[in-house]
Amino acid sequence: MPQPPAPSAQVTAAEISRIAGVTRATVSNWRRRHDDFPAPSGGTDSSPLYDLEEVRAWLASRGQRTAATPSGELRTTLRLREPGGVGTSDLLLLVLAAARRPADGLTGLLALSDDDLLKRANDAAAEVADVVPDTEPARFTAADTAALRALLLCVRDEGAQTALGVLAERELEDSAASGAYRTPAPLADLLARLVPGSPARVLDPACGSGTLLAAAAARGARELYGQDSLPVQARRTAVGLTLTAKEGTDVTVRTGDSLRADAFPDLTVDAVLCNPPYGDRDWGHDELAYDSRWAYGFPPRAESELAWVQHALAHLEPGGHAVLLLPPATASRSSGRRIRAELIRSGALRAVAALPPGAAIPLHIGLQVWVLQRPEPTRPAYQTVLFVDTVGEPSAPGRGGTRSGSVDWARVTERIVSAWTAYAEDPDGFEARAGVARAVSVVDLLDEVVDVTPARQVRASQADVDPQELAREAAAVREGLAAAARTVAELAGTAPWSAAGASAREWRTATVSDLARGGALKVLRAVPVSPRATAAEAEDPQTGADGGERRPVLTGGDIARGTGPTGRAPDMQAEQMPEIAVGDVLVRNLVGGAGAVARVAGEAEAGALLGAGVHLFRPDPARLDPWFLLGFLSSEANLAGASTGSSTLHLSPGRLRVPLLPLAEQRRYGEAFRHVEALREQARRAQDLAEETARLVSGGLTGGQLVPEPV
Repeated sequence: MPQPPAPSAQVTAAEISRIAGVTRATVSNWRRRHDDFPAPSGGTDSSPLYDLEEVRAWLASRGQRTAATPSGELRTTLRLREPGGVGTSDLLLLVLAAARRPADGLTGLLALSDDDLLKRANDAAAEVADVVPDTEPARFTAADTAALRALLLCVRDEGAQTALGVLAERELEDSAASGAYRTPAPLADLLARLVPGSPARVLDPACGSGTLLAAAAARGARELYGQDSLPVQARRTAVGLTLTAKEGTDVTVRTGDSLRADAFPDLTVDAVLCNPPYGDRDWGHDELAYDSRWAYGFPPRAESELAWVQHALAHLEPGGHAVLLLPPATASRSSGRRIRAELIRSGALRAVAALPPGAAIPLHIGLQVWVLQRPEPTRPAYQTVLFVDTVGEPSAPGRGGTRSGSVDWARVTERIVSAWTAYAEDPDGFEARAGVARAVSVVDLLDEVVDVTPARQVRASQADVDPQELAREAAAVREGLAAAARTVAELAGTAPWSAAGASAREWRTATVSDLARGGALKVLRAVPVSPRATAAEAEDPQTGADGGERRPVLTGGDIARGTGPTGRAPDMQAEQMPEIAVGDVLVRNLVGGAGAVARVAGEAEAGALLGAGVHLFRPDPARLDPWFLLGFLSSEANLAGASTGSSTLHLSPGRLRVPLLPLAEQRRYGEAFRHVEALREQARRAQDLAEETARLVSGGLTGGQLVPEPV
């Protein structure tokens, strides 16, 4: 009995735009204007999927040739590749083999037949298999030919690093082993800068994608050692460092669990940089009870981070430094108190710096940087520990919220590095920096809790705050509050509204669904993206895995807080997110809770992408005024009638109702709603300034920097 033909792959409208080399708007135009454009073969109304072969046939019939970028073609090919081929991880090694060939050599490979190409690819993969020892070389088959050609083309035209980023992005998206998050490049640079001098030999025992080792190499390291439990991460690190390291740099990467199966048991280095796994209760507690690395105490089962700390110290030369990124609980959990005390007593713990939330995944937590030094037998133990607190540092200009793109890295890095540099040069003479940095004596730290949380230790320096400086800061904030209060009073003093008459006005209404069907507006919403895909792209704050710029995203939280777009979208998400335009009305999906529910998009939001949890209403300006639409869509009664749920209310946008009024009358209502929104925004600003004024004055009075005026 003949077998039915295998179904063709399905593609999104965004992928069609890449295949055809046109914008997404052009694809939407084709769908509306050409009756013979392929009908959707799957997906949903908001995100239809199309049969790839039908699309290609339609494009060919119109003489439309592909103009996708090589990296875009590689990304699409990987997603649509046939089953039965090698894993994406195996293609990583081929990037290195391809990068070692000249461009004309790659052109020659692309001209080969499929059989010859497969043979050459297998030979090349075998040649570089020892980049990460103990991993099997790839064996490419006929199912891999399309991916091989796309990969070679990408390496030839856009470079090996671009191809490497696309492959790693895809592998981590598909991998069941989530939790593999890349350390953002600015954070990696900060950690590398906290190692004094220019260490020649650097180890990262949980190297991930190699960002920390790359930062060390950029600062002069010539021997790089890495280990990771995920083969894909080890391969990515090995290939990436081999491609980018300066000539003469030795790169050695191994696969395996560093705590259970240390690949470098006898290695000591000048520096260790590490962003280890957090909260791992299965780190080897039972089988490693008598391990020689536990010089400061056997870590309890819940203290895997302190196991990594001691692993790092065990690999250092005397006097060498380790810099680790750790969760804040490591500084205060009672189960780790004895080990923290030994680290302090011996002088191994030199500094702890608190980062603002959003510095790295998990974004909602303010992580900490621990700087450690292996004690030198001939040198007395240090008598103080430096603490730096940057949790309260403002976001980068134009950003807000707890996202990796919101951290003002220049400011945070300067605060931490300058304090550490000054302290390392003269620990005993370090002068406290009010509210930011303070050196605390060992005697004061060794109390019943041994809490090394920076905020706790830096707060103790309140008496060091300069009274004149605090008075000036409080006065400046108070002046801002007075100006905001005057603006609120002015807005409240004018009222572009009046009574309707003896009874409330009535009008005919239409649902948003009816208006959308009539073409008066469009309703858009971002297609949900899997959390794993989001995590796989949690790379640098502003760039994705392939080094491209990441697009700003407006979230429901941004609307509630009144901030600009704080999200960042990599390519794999951006293609499914509508772009916001001036005049769009944006409404949160979760209508309960504090904060604003809706806003009209202005220049600050234009060009940003629509995030999850936000509905976008795009009115036809010839038929609907956006501010009129905002006022009625966001009214309490309207939202309540169009929402479902009990404790959490989810908006059903199609059920919202809008009055049917002439455009001129809509604009009158729109001006009134615009006035109300301006009043609300200024009142919110005044409230924030009032809270800040109260905080500064109250802290100054209780800390002794300010005194009340005589009565």
